[in-house]
Amino acid sequence: MSRRYNIYPPSESRASRFGSVVGRILSNVVLFALSLVGIYLLFTLFDTPTQHSQRVRNERLIADYTAIEGRYDTVQLVLDNVIERDKNVFRILFESEPYEFADNSTDLRWNNHERLAKMSETELYREMNERMSRFESNEQHLSTVFARMSQAVDSMGTKANNIPAIQPVINNELTLLTAPYGMLIHPFYKSLVSHQGVDYTVPTGSRVFATADGKVKEVKTRKTTSGRYIVIEHGNGYETQYSHLSQIDVKKGQKVRRGDIIGLTGNSGLSLSPHLHYEIKHNGMRVDPIHYFFMELTPHQYQRMIKIAQSGMQSFD
Repeated sequence: MSRRYNIYPPSESRASRFGSVVGRILSNVVLFALSLVGIYLLFTLFDTPTQHSQRVRNERLIADYTAIEGRYDTVQLVLDNVIERDKNVFRILFESEPYEFADNSTDLRWNNHERLAKMSETELYREMNERMSRFESNEQHLSTVFARMSQAVDSMGTKANNIPAIQPVINNELTLLTAPYGMLIHPFYKSLVSHQGVDYTVPTGSRVFATADGKVKEVKTRKTTSGRYIVIEHGNGYETQYSHLSQIDVKKGQKVRRGDIIGLTGNSGLSLSPHLHYEIKHNGMRVDPIHYFFMELTPHQYQRMIKIAQSGMQSFD
């Protein structure tokens, strides 16, 4: 029986064996990394069906947004041109700058807030003291004015009832006044004329109220440019006229009180559409009736009425 001997490889063979093991490990790592890169590229370059539909939808939304943005810019340009054209027409017709109705109170509040936020405590204290001083001065001035007004009202006694102080029709929402006092375009002659009262666009048959105590001075039922109308003499130099009526419910010489129904609105005379034309005379001169609604308008409503009146450019008679 032959005897076996273990033959150990030399040191060079061990090194090569270690190198081959390390090489296999490195190759596996490289393959793993390449696999990860491949998977990443696969998911990056190629969309899933869901991702593809979302991407197409996003692209469509971007295209729609771009188109809408272009349309908005075009509309804004046209609107700016229209506004500027209307301002030019206003300047030509009325020889004055057009009214601005933009409410910038929000911007003013924010600017004031930012200004106060930057102040130190000393500056804020000084600002508060200055404002309080102004408030106290204004309060004293208003108290003096109110006292004088109260004395004037007391001295007038019942004569205050003879001052026109309400609207001649029910206009709680302040939307019925469509033509103000002043220079307006005539609806038939298309020329600039002096409109000596205010127009209320109301349906035929709406109630018309006496705006102060007085006596009926004149009643016209025949054909005139003012149609059927009533003139009331109130004393204190005041007269009121109510034109284009469909019905008259008072007689000449009859006494009336503020709030009495004196007739119904209509479209008689030279009238573009059913409305009431209302005038006030003081000492023989026609005045703007919008300043004589103080018994039923708050200061805020009065300011709103002023803006509504300023926006009218054509009368109805």
